Amino acid sequence: MRIAHLIMAHKGPEQIARLVTAMAHEGFDFYIHLDAKADRREFAFLEELPGVRLTTTRLYVRWASYRFTKAIVECTREILATGIGYDFINLMSAQDYPIKPADTIYRFFARHRGRSFLSFEANADDSEWWAHAITRVEKYHSTYFQFKGQYVLQSTLNWLLPKRRFPLPYTLYGGKDGSWWTLSRTCAQYLVDFLDDNPALRRFTMFTWGSDEFLISTILMNSPYRPTIINNNYRYIDWSQGGANPKVLTTADFERLRASPQLFARKFDPAVDATVLDLVDEQLLLAPLQPVS
Repeated sequence: MRIAHLIMAHKGPEQIARLVTAMAHEGFDFYIHLDAKADRREFAFLEELPGVRLTTTRLYVRWASYRFTKAIVECTREILATGIGYDFINLMSAQDYPIKPADTIYRFFARHRGRSFLSFEANADDSEWWAHAITRVEKYHSTYFQFKGQYVLQSTLNWLLPKRRFPLPYTLYGGKDGSWWTLSRTCAQYLVDFLDDNPALRRFTMFTWGSDEFLISTILMNSPYRPTIINNNYRYIDWSQGGANPKVLTTADFERLRASPQLFARKFDPAVDATVLDLVDEQLLLAPLQPVS
């Protein structure tokens, strides 16, 4: 079995080096998408590490815009086109870190070949997340673009025009942890092909906000692959501080990381607290193998 880990990055080459070193395994390869705004020369040394390559795909990413989702999809396409028989593509950020040994992670996915792992809620009356997130779809958002006066124009359009409607007769799926996932190869291929075959959906999504948290799960949960999808992305993410970004994890969170059944955690920032990563390395990644259900 072989897994391609796709890492979305725009800063912190040393932190990425630490991440891929912590996850080193003969069954893992690492593909790093470097935001087009970053200086590639600062990250070039990463390709000297085993199994690491920088993607030839490099898009200019704006936070919460469809540009981020597009970069993920195009990198997924690039990985599929290598001809390497990956069983899974695992999407990560450069601020993720494993909280289980690499071989535990490998064995977990080896037991679940053909399955995919996402986190989502359905767009239903009892979804707290969709209660506010539906505006991402129903209103016009100009985040994909960057020009003077864009938010005045955006506000005017939303005042003048009726609510937007998703262009397919689908139940919407998404959630605050929806950006990060692990897809089987066949599921990943379906995603890329589906977006190729639906240009109207791509155009619609250009004017949404935070599409990475709902578009991919919506496509896949309305696909023939729905029965293969597990609603758990196996990431420990702490949203307790509120706001649009999860909490940066520190040593105060270590015991919760130790107790977590998840495989990965985010997000970490060595400039805030590097000691927590030392503790993960010493006490979690070097621990005896433990099965994950």
